[in-house]
Amino acid sequence: MIHKINIINRAMTPEETKRMDLGFEELSIEEGVALESSERISLVALEGSTFIGGASGLAFKNGDTFSGWFLLKELFVEKAYRSKGLGAKLLKATEAQAASIGVKHIWLWTSGEKALRFYHRHAYQKFTEMKNWYSDGSSRVGLRKDL
Repeated sequence: MIHKINIINRAMTPEETKRMDLGFEELSIEEGVALESSERISLVALEGSTFIGGASGLAFKNGDTFSGWFLLKELFVEKAYRSKGLGAKLLKATEAQAASIGVKHIWLWTSGEKALRFYHRHAYQKFTEMKNWYSDGSSRVGLRKDL
């Protein structure tokens, strides 16, 4: 017998979040899919001991095997070091590190013409665009590249 069910607008407790995560794991196992996890790859650019840029993202795994996909979460270069090739070096180094563990595809979210031009120069292709994502009316663009 099902009692009255209430739907409440509030944050989940840590215990509720754990139960939901466990429920997704149980569903994956029922469907014969290895559990998903990720490992972070991070690269830092330093001038001496000063941070001037970095790149970071997640390599996804199913069980102990990398799925072949990498989400580039951040690629940042301090303003004084932009347009000097550092972003390209960070991107290439990130791609190489990801490829070394079996990644075959990289994807990311970006916006702005400058960023789009940068990634297009490095063979990234648009796979989706969410128009009017930002309050100024600009789009959020999904890009991907096969390594």
